[in-house]
Amino acid sequence: MKALRLHGFTGPSALRWEEVAAPVPAASEVRVRVRATALNRADLLQTLGRYPAPPGATPDIPGLEYAGEVLEVGERVTRVKPGDRVMGLVGGGAFAEQLCVSEREVLPVPEGMSFTDAAALPEAFLTAWDALVLQGGLRAGETVLVHAAGSGVGAAAVQVAVAAGARVVGTSRTADKLSRLAAFGLHAGVLTGEGQDAAADVLAATRGRGVDLVLDLVGGSAVSLSLKVLAPRGRLLLVGLLDGAAPQVDLGLVLRKRLQLTGTVMRSRSPEEKATLAAQAERMLLPLFASGALRPAVDVVLPLPRAAEGFARMAANGTFGKIVLQVD
Repeated sequence: MKALRLHGFTGPSALRWEEVAAPVPAASEVRVRVRATALNRADLLQTLGRYPAPPGATPDIPGLEYAGEVLEVGERVTRVKPGDRVMGLVGGGAFAEQLCVSEREVLPVPEGMSFTDAAALPEAFLTAWDALVLQGGLRAGETVLVHAAGSGVGAAAVQVAVAAGARVVGTSRTADKLSRLAAFGLHAGVLTGEGQDAAADVLAATRGRGVDLVLDLVGGSAVSLSLKVLAPRGRLLLVGLLDGAAPQVDLGLVLRKRLQLTGTVMRSRSPEEKATLAAQAERMLLPLFASGALRPAVDVVLPLPRAAEGFARMAANGTFGKIVLQVD
């Protein structure tokens, strides 16, 4: 089979499309023919040597999510069979024509959904749903602030929050992205960047009350903004650090407002945690795609060997939704 392998850590240019040995499933694993995968910031950082694969994951083949069909199952596998359409998250190795994954971490592709749409689902929607609902305790009637709302996870988070009955405020550096998010149910959009008073705009959008929950995919200066606009006893879920890991914040706000700050990451979780999340998502999240309440946001579809083009597009911060890589 072929895969995109890393040869050094000089960025996406270090990826080469080449022949590698096909994986062999263990007793409780399935071998999947990958039909599509998608880009994530973690993949870009891995090509630069800043985000190594977790223990047990393929170290030189990036790729955190996949959609495809089952080719072969291990002798102890009972949940899926060859030919089943599946998708899911992996610690690495999805930039390849085949991969092996534990049957407990496999999710069924929703009926009628294409592989390219399915590849845009696992990382974005499981991250958003896990952070907002399972960890953030989102309740109907609350107000949520989503930073970088036009990103893959951001667009998923807007939809998940709306489906949960929440009112959603989203931030972006681009007015066009905020306009496009209206189709996903965004109630108010707030521009960030030089010359913008984003805190005042968020408070105005909430009539001065502030928000109950923040999903922060940015870190850096966004953390300070979040603390300012959180209502008393609000919750902040920190998922990304695109703007840096050492923000200047007023911790007095945390004390006076009795705020909760939670950090979360998906890639380094144990197999047991990932299996539990997959089971919960299959039962509670996937039916929302069947009903039409949720839908993947795809920015562009490229052939897998042209991943470097996708990384360049991602680095330019001009994407809306996920960059999907098709395996043909």
